[in-house]
Amino acid sequence: FAPINPKPFLQDLTGKDVVVRLKWGKTEYKGVLISVDSYMNLQLDNTVEYVDGEDKGALGEIMIRYAAFYSFDPNMKPC
Repeated sequence: FAPINPKPFLQDLTGKDVVVRLKWGKTEYKGVLISVDSYMNLQLDNTVEYVDGEDKGALGEIMIRYAAFYSFDPNMKPC
């Protein structure tokens, strides 16, 4: 295991499908990563919300604060 710098990692994923899991509950968002700001807040488009693995519907474009997300993986599938 080698530590990575998260900012370049996230910036390299711009334009790709990702799943972001929040710290609280079992909420996840799957969408296209549009941008990452200097605070590592995320902007997603074509976003779908999942709660406990159940599709709760399309949200479109959203912003997720860095402090709110628990994990981030471009290869994850919603639970």
